[in-house]
Amino acid sequence: MRILVAGSTGLVGSAIFRALEGSGHEIVAVNSQVVDLTDREATFRFLQESRPHAVIDAAAKVGGIGANDSMPVEFLSRNIQIQTNLMDAAHAAEVEKFVFLGSSCIYPRNAQQPIKEEYLLTGPLESTNSAYAIAKIAGIELIRSYRREYGRRWISLMPTNLYGPGDNFDLATSHVLPAMIRKFSDAVAEGSRQVLLWGTGSPRREFLHVDDLAEAVLVSMERYDNDQILNVGVGSDVTIKELAEIVAATTGFHGEITWHRSKRDGTPQKVLDVSRIRELGWSPKISLRDGIIQTLDWYRESLKKG
Repeated sequence: MRILVAGSTGLVGSAIFRALEGSGHEIVAVNSQVVDLTDREATFRFLQESRPHAVIDAAAKVGGIGANDSMPVEFLSRNIQIQTNLMDAAHAAEVEKFVFLGSSCIYPRNAQQPIKEEYLLTGPLESTNSAYAIAKIAGIELIRSYRREYGRRWISLMPTNLYGPGDNFDLATSHVLPAMIRKFSDAVAEGSRQVLLWGTGSPRREFLHVDDLAEAVLVSMERYDNDQILNVGVGSDVTIKELAEIVAATTGFHGEITWHRSKRDGTPQKVLDVSRIRELGWSPKISLRDGIIQTLDWYRESLKKG
C-alpha cells in the first residue's frame, strides 16, 4: 500500500513515518518543502501524481496556550486550508483511506470527565484555543460529509496531549511538557535555583507518547471504519504541578518551582475515555516517566548537534 504521510517532519508525522518503516508499505513523505498544502492547485497536482492508497493527515499549525491565544486567525485559517485542500484532493484522487488527526481541545471546556466521543458540541469551548478547536471540528465534519455523500471510508482520531522526540521546545510556541523540559534543562545548565512556570499548577492533563499515537493510527487505519470520532489517549491524568515535579527530577533540577498565577490555566481538566480504541486491541505502552526520560535524552542530543 502506498501511504502518504502529511506533516512527515513534525512531531506526529515523524513518529508515524518511523512506525511505517519496515512495514512493507511505500511511504510518501510530505512536508512544506515538498508541497505547500495551503496551495490548493499544488496539493491537487501532488495527489494526482503520487496516487496514494491512504493519506494520514498529521499536517497542522500547532502551539501552546500563548500561541493559540495570540494568533487565532493563523490557527483557524491555516489549519482549515491545509485539511480542506488535502481532503478534497484525496477525494479527487480516489484515495481509499484517510486518517484525520484532530485534537482533544475540540471538546467543551467543562465537559464531564473522562471525556467520551459523544460529548463533542455539547458545550462552550475553552476560549484560549477555540480557533484551533473550530478548525479541527470543521475537519471532523468534512470527514463525516465525505463518508455520507460519497461513501468514503475515512476516519477521524482525537489524540490527547502529545509529546516525544522531535517536539517543539521553543518557549514562545511550545506545549507545556516540552516547555518544562526546556526550562528545567536550561536552569540546570545555568545553575539557576528557580524555575517560573505559567498558571497555578492545578489543571489536570493527560499525556500520550507520540510513538504510542503512531501505533494507534496504524491500528485504527486497519480496523476502524465509522463516522464517530475516536479518542486516543492513556485514560489517566496528572496535575501540571505533578508533571513539573516529574520533569524537575528527571532533569536533575533541585531548586524552587514558582508559579506565574496571572497566566491563564486553560481547561481545568482534560482526560479522555479511551474504551473504544482499546476495543480495537490498542493500548499505550510507554509510561509518562519513561517517555519524559526518552524525550529529554533526544532534546539533549539535539542540542549537541546544534
